[in-house]
Amino acid sequence: MKARYKAIVDRYAQQIRSATLTAGTRLPTHRTLAAREHISLATATRVYAELEKMGLVSGETGRGTFVREILLPSGLGIDQQAVATDVLDLNFNYPALPGQGELLREALRQIAGVGDIESHLRYQPHAGRQTEREIVAAHLSGPHFQPSADNLLIVNGAQHGLTIALMGLLRPGDVVAVDALTYPGFKALAALYHLELVAIPATPTGPDLDALRQICQRRHVRAIYTMPTLHNPLGWVLDRNQRQALANIARQHDLLIVEDTAYSWLIRRPPPPVASQAPERTVYVTGFSKNVATGLRVGAVVCPPALRPALERAIRATTWNTPSVMTAMVCHWIQDGTVARFETLKRRDARQRQRVLNTVMEDLPCITHPNSYFAWLPLADEARADRVVKALMDNNISVSTAEPFSTSGTVPQAIRVALGSVPVETLRHALQQVRAAIELEQSR
Repeated sequence: MKARYKAIVDRYAQQIRSATLTAGTRLPTHRTLAAREHISLATATRVYAELEKMGLVSGETGRGTFVREILLPSGLGIDQQAVATDVLDLNFNYPALPGQGELLREALRQIAGVGDIESHLRYQPHAGRQTEREIVAAHLSGPHFQPSADNLLIVNGAQHGLTIALMGLLRPGDVVAVDALTYPGFKALAALYHLELVAIPATPTGPDLDALRQICQRRHVRAIYTMPTLHNPLGWVLDRNQRQALANIARQHDLLIVEDTAYSWLIRRPPPPVASQAPERTVYVTGFSKNVATGLRVGAVVCPPALRPALERAIRATTWNTPSVMTAMVCHWIQDGTVARFETLKRRDARQRQRVLNTVMEDLPCITHPNSYFAWLPLADEARADRVVKALMDNNISVSTAEPFSTSGTVPQAIRVALGSVPVETLRHALQQVRAAIELEQSR
């Protein structure tokens, strides 16, 4: 009966959060629900009680049970929204370092004082200026990956890079293989461009590549979206063999690979990117939002030469070009070593925050990486992530459930915690409240 009861609660919760059941909708009476679902009246009452505890419905004496106007948006807060000043944001990562504001002020002075200042008032080449593409290409180069400036396009952040990849290279109805838990921003783009996502089951160390092979045999998969270096939200880093196996599968089934490396800089010496294993079919996407600042919307896409025209058309159709002032500033910081210093300091900061996480969570299940700015907290079988999120929001702490990350039919009961957006001295207190909310929920 527990499994049946949970399924009913999950179904109603999903329908309310997705607005299939809109605010103000009157739900069936307890007796009607019991008859419809073939459950006891007591179980029907329990279903509504659980939904009310989640803050999704309200019971009104003599009138019935109604869907509430929920305060949290669909996805329980994963969609960016204004966060009240008294809310501790453990939902989004926007790591910052002391003194970055003054560095920004100085960089703007230097841009204003040298070069052709009026050039920033004119349209730029769609893929970015040649000199700046060369600077970014050199920054991304390593022993096994030396992108050419001719195959690099400067974009408005990594999210824009993903946008032009999907817009320029895929068509509505195309099937894309993704991890069963993946970046919500990619899910949003897939919905916008009417792509079908097929979930790849996860193992403790990465996607189940045998399952991916089987998916490709059953379905006409067009592309795969992957985060091989510091996966969001599970924190894995695929080893060389896994990357080579992924490249082999892509070649065998003629898949486009979209490689998202937004957090790869947090790993000091990561394995070579998948783009180095399959350069002829990989679109490599990165950005400077997390390692420099989220407000600086500058990113880069490295692609096979044959795909560049389609990607450049997508840039022209969406933003025309990256704002040149921000691009010039990022390139200046690359050349003078500021970006490298930021990355070193933020890697150190992430490790410090992980130590705080480990101290507070101790024996609670926790999936993460020592260099990561986030953590995945699975809950016990009977626990409800919705209630944990609501209890924490009532105490001015924002976290996310698994729902925004899930691409499979079954949404796990888990909490995703971002560690990079509050001061370290505040983080410990916030995580202690997260732990307390989880323990209270699991003791029910």
